[in-house]
Amino acid sequence: MIKFALIKERKTPPDRRVVFSPKKLQEIVQKFPEASFKIEASDIRIFKDSEYEEAGFEVSQDISDCEVLLGVKEVPIASLIPNKKYFFFSHTIKKQPYNRELLEAILKNNIDLYDYEVIVKANGRRLIGFGRYAGLVGAYNCFLALGLRDGIFEMPKVDVLPDLKSVLLELDKIKLPNNKIVLTGSGKVAHGAKEILDHLKIKQVDVEQYLNNEFNEPVYCLIDVLDYNVHKSGTNTNTTNNHFYSSPEEYNSNFMRFAEVSDFFIAGHFYGDGAPVFFTREQANLAEFKIKLVADVSCDIGIPIASTIRSSTIADPIYGYDPRTGEEVDFREESAITVMAVDNLPCELPKDASKGFGEMFMKHVIPAFFNLDIDGILERAKMTENGKLAERFSYLQDYVDGKD
Repeated sequence: MIKFALIKERKTPPDRRVVFSPKKLQEIVQKFPEASFKIEASDIRIFKDSEYEEAGFEVSQDISDCEVLLGVKEVPIASLIPNKKYFFFSHTIKKQPYNRELLEAILKNNIDLYDYEVIVKANGRRLIGFGRYAGLVGAYNCFLALGLRDGIFEMPKVDVLPDLKSVLLELDKIKLPNNKIVLTGSGKVAHGAKEILDHLKIKQVDVEQYLNNEFNEPVYCLIDVLDYNVHKSGTNTNTTNNHFYSSPEEYNSNFMRFAEVSDFFIAGHFYGDGAPVFFTREQANLAEFKIKLVADVSCDIGIPIASTIRSSTIADPIYGYDPRTGEEVDFREESAITVMAVDNLPCELPKDASKGFGEMFMKHVIPAFFNLDIDGILERAKMTENGKLAERFSYLQDYVDGKD
């Protein structure tokens, strides 16, 4: 038997998401009778304690008898229970300075940490995450910002709506101007945003059409790394996406060709260290730079997208960026680029996001606990063990020691 616990989210601001819904837990214990679950009492979780109890699960303040603890966001250091296995987004794999002490505490408490970001296939492809919901909400917020800025329609914020179905119903009420939208990315985030664009029946066009034609209807173009970067040889004819990922320093950005014809930019890509930036402040200040609204779902502050000078919040999701000064301004100012850069977008759809995440976790991770991890899922995701960094994550040692 393996005893799992769904832990209470304690990070501020509160996050209402959870790894499994009550219904999904019932499916798991039916399929894997060796698994049992205990629920740590929570007054913020999207599913009430009573819903878990009605589904047959114990709810308690004490989960110290559980072996595997499942959360979503970082666990505060004071709440860590020594000698346990934890699953959550630790936000440490990129050496994020604000979480160095958390990783240090995990090691000191002999905790085995499994980070959702590194639950991957053997080829490195991520298996689970909330990316689809970030894309869905980010694209919705793009049009929320448009309506507010131009006064052409009003939309409620996603966090006051009960579910994705309600979000789509709100989108059905709006009419869009004939704008051109460029969407970057190839993963779950970009495809979540694409779902919104397709629901709105916005026409998708290829790169050549997008760059060279004008349209009498709103259109969008979904572009990947070799569309907005070019090898320093001057051509991408003999290169591949994988080469770009392994050697981004050999490329220059040619995103400006999209910036010169686009009204909106929805950023759904993953940005890797060393990759070319999308646009600089100087480029954003050029007369030919046309983008006036950036929905930065990826939200990498201050590097690849000059207008993303800070993250925004669910409560206040929109700000303006003045490329002449590099400063924040009111998003309604004529010279401003309107920016939506909320960095926790899936929190706005906690019920749908939790259900989707649980489906992926059940499919890809739970079996690994009972099949001797035959596919290496757990082994690849284990960042720490026996008070030390796992070999795959030894590059974090200087970070833990405060030397990096």
